[in-house]
Amino acid sequence: MNNKARKNNERDGLNIKRRKLWFRIIKKITKIRYKKIDFRYLGEELSYGGIVLANHEGTDSPMSFEIYSKKPIRFWGAYQMNSGLKKLYSYQSKVYYHEKKHWSLFGARMFCLLASPLTNLFYKGLDVISTYPDSRFRTTMQESIDAIKDGYNIVVFPENSEDGYKVKLDGFHAGILLFAETAYKQGIDLPIFVSYFNKKNRVCLLDAPVKYSELKATGLSRKELAEKLCSRCNELGEMTYDC
Repeated sequence: MNNKARKNNERDGLNIKRRKLWFRIIKKITKIRYKKIDFRYLGEELSYGGIVLANHEGTDSPMSFEIYSKKPIRFWGAYQMNSGLKKLYSYQSKVYYHEKKHWSLFGARMFCLLASPLTNLFYKGLDVISTYPDSRFRTTMQESIDAIKDGYNIVVFPENSEDGYKVKLDGFHAGILLFAETAYKQGIDLPIFVSYFNKKNRVCLLDAPVKYSELKATGLSRKELAEKLCSRCNELGEMTYDC
């Protein structure tokens, strides 16, 4: 069986759509900026219908996942980045570049006059799943469950980034565990891959997947599980320097 036939056979029964042609062309162009990364696994490799927890590393981690991942993925992203150009510009200039990346507010606003229209276009191509800080998160979870059923992997950047993106993560938000619990109640025991992307040596290390049911069986609270997963992410980060 050749590679194409094997790939088609793996996808039987799934509902995975190719990115639109215009977006695939843009991705090829952006390879100039984002060099190829080496995905390395400590256990079973990513397949279909899993969750990947990743560090953000600015734009490098999400862009590298999108360009070089061989499995279908969809990202979680802040709803402000997925709600039209006006809201995106406000969020990207004030929150992303000014508060998280510590640019001057003036510099962020000037830069985003160019960056925000391009980001808006890119987000449309990515088909991002919007996340919300309120009751609308139910919409996020249901859209994510539908994507999982279709065969997509959901890539989430759950780190606490109030003080910016860091090499050593301060913590994970627990919303991902609420999602995993919701999926579990619908009969889906999600495999969770903790990962760490090392921007310097272009390595993304993915831990052996753990089923949500295994985490649930520990009896730890969502907050404690989030701390445990974040600690493992930082451990993977240390390991990437030896790769």
